[in-house]
Amino acid sequence: MRRDASTPAGTVHHLTLRSDVLADNFLRDPATRAIDVYVPHGHSGRGLPLLVDLVGFTAGGPAHTNWRNFTENIPEQADRLIASGAMKPTVIAFPDCFTKLGGNQYINSLAIGRWADFLTQEAVPFVEQKLGCGGAGRRGVFGKSSGGYGAIVHAMLYPDFWAACAMHSGDVGFDLLELNDMPRVLRALAKEGGSIQRWLEAFFAKRKVKDDDVHVLMWLAMCATYDPDLTQYMGIRLPVDPETCEVIPERWANWLRWDPLTLVESHAEGLKTLKMLFIDCGDVDQYNLVYGARRLHRALERLGVPHIYEEFPDDHSSIDYRMDVSLPVLSAALSR
Repeated sequence: MRRDASTPAGTVHHLTLRSDVLADNFLRDPATRAIDVYVPHGHSGRGLPLLVDLVGFTAGGPAHTNWRNFTENIPEQADRLIASGAMKPTVIAFPDCFTKLGGNQYINSLAIGRWADFLTQEAVPFVEQKLGCGGAGRRGVFGKSSGGYGAIVHAMLYPDFWAACAMHSGDVGFDLLELNDMPRVLRALAKEGGSIQRWLEAFFAKRKVKDDDVHVLMWLAMCATYDPDLTQYMGIRLPVDPETCEVIPERWANWLRWDPLTLVESHAEGLKTLKMLFIDCGDVDQYNLVYGARRLHRALERLGVPHIYEEFPDDHSSIDYRMDVSLPVLSAALSR
């Protein structure tokens, strides 16, 4: 779907924030970050709810405000939804959280950085102060894939900060999502003598990277996110034996601590305070995330957490059209 030129267009503000919590981060990623902010047509932003878009792995927030060829970007999607009356006028922020390891899970990590603190202590207050939007009970978070993971984990860990959440095809069920990729990663590392450092240096030196390379990079980033070891190159240590691919129980346990299926058991009460919790996933998701989503849905039902759960006939890729469903329900909840 291309943008309808007759639809009144909102404004995208291009802000920049110098972060204190990201200064001197272990990966030496830039501490100065771009934050694009969409404000609906006819509004200054003041008094409107705020939604924060956490993008998927390999992207940064401003990727969602860029021109697209055969479909809308998110501001254009919001323009259409608001003009039709399906969505309440809402400010949407798109923070750049890209890292040297290819992306972000939006949690605090000794290796990747204090990204949860960046969002809750700096980026969101900065946008709210600049535009007079959001505030307690009036801010929500949404995302897809790694961004969906970040959204649901933020809702679990910071329910006093966020009032609504939408998780699209988020990383849930680490046994099916992460373990399946471990042999492929070991084969890639073996080409560099099993050295993570040599593989990464070769990756960064490439003028063109392949999709398989990006998947290996993503998995190494997960190592640095969920079980960082600052004595290792870029904080990365494997949760498996590099020769046999056998899981190292104490290391894998550190990963599982961050699986939403684990976190939900101790954070259900906070989730019950949300004005809206929306979860969906494609029924043929190629990363097996639908099975994790179903498990999470069952856990939420068992724990008495109100939520909307939907499956749709598609896979993991190019599913921003599903925000036609989530953005209206989030904006309505935050407008109450």
